[in-house]
Amino acid sequence: MTVSLPRNAVLGGCLAVVAALALSACGAAPDNASTTTKDGKNAATATSAAAFGGMDALVKAAKKEGTLHIIAVPRDWADYGAIIDGFQKKYGIKIEDESPDGTSQDEINAVTSRKGQDRAPDVLDLGSSFALSAAQQGLLAPYEVASYADIPAAQKDPQARWYNDYGGYISIGCDDKRVKDCPTSFKDLLKPEYKGQVALNGNPTKSGSAFGGVYAAALANGGSFDNIQPGLDFFAKLKQNGNYTPVESTPATVEKGETPISIDWDYLNAGYADEFKSKGLDWKVNIPTDGQYAQYYSQAVNKDAPHPAAARLWQEYLYSAEGQNLWLKGYARPALMAALEKAGTLDKTAAARLPKVSGTPSFPTETQQSKAKTVIAQGWGKAVSG
Repeated sequence: MTVSLPRNAVLGGCLAVVAALALSACGAAPDNASTTTKDGKNAATATSAAAFGGMDALVKAAKKEGTLHIIAVPRDWADYGAIIDGFQKKYGIKIEDESPDGTSQDEINAVTSRKGQDRAPDVLDLGSSFALSAAQQGLLAPYEVASYADIPAAQKDPQARWYNDYGGYISIGCDDKRVKDCPTSFKDLLKPEYKGQVALNGNPTKSGSAFGGVYAAALANGGSFDNIQPGLDFFAKLKQNGNYTPVESTPATVEKGETPISIDWDYLNAGYADEFKSKGLDWKVNIPTDGQYAQYYSQAVNKDAPHPAAARLWQEYLYSAEGQNLWLKGYARPALMAALEKAGTLDKTAAARLPKVSGTPSFPTETQQSKAKTVIAQGWGKAVSG
């Protein structure tokens, strides 16, 4: 498993210096921004494979484009390495994976700043609140994958501009060799024995995983989907008592002992546990008993994708049984898990390895997430400053 920064660092180079709505000079505009069939069907406006003439036509057009540009997708994130390799092998289409250490907000910035360029992202993998924001900005193309009807209604946009792909629960990862007693709750994290040890995977104003960590802390401390403020208050207290470290956790910081306790998605912590075994680390994973928060990442097509057919074919692959089960092997819960189980195509061995959790997850609404995002944007710096 390749070690990379898990979507929490700011993109460097050209992308980082452009204004959100300005055109960058980093790449020329593509000669052919869309693929059109002989009968005039345009991949850039196709709302389904059927609308483009069927899967065979879509595959042919995507192969003609020959390239798919993805961004902010680490290979060691929810088995994405196997997914990328599987798509390339199946269709012979080259995937350009830029800046795997980027955040959801960086993805949106790349779409707006590179509009009309061949270096613009074709597809996006966004934290749910960021997917809602991208849709509101008119950046996403409506597209229904073949299995769209099987995606739960609460986990997709009615206009098919985005839909959930994989998800999990916020968990607490812990280096059992460096930490005497691994915490199992947010309340535990306040104990003085964890001084300087508790980290987040990123900044919650930019990172979906860190945003989830604050939401979970809110639920553990009297908050709700309508009130994320107790989460900010918790991290302010964690900062005040010296337990919070501003070092953003990655596999590398864990190995160095810089972040022995990491609040992150369960599928990432579980994946790291497998990786660390060969390096002599004993990484424990607990879903906090006092703040269970589940969330999914969302998949979307850039409305101005330079490779529109490949972008849509990528979605079809991700939402096929093959793609969904690959996420499952990476400890993530695929959006179509119930449908796969009903169809008898679920990888039961992989499903049995998921971190155990009780109860049925619930999710904040679009309005609740937008409100929470605003509260965090306004209050996070103050909560952990000093």
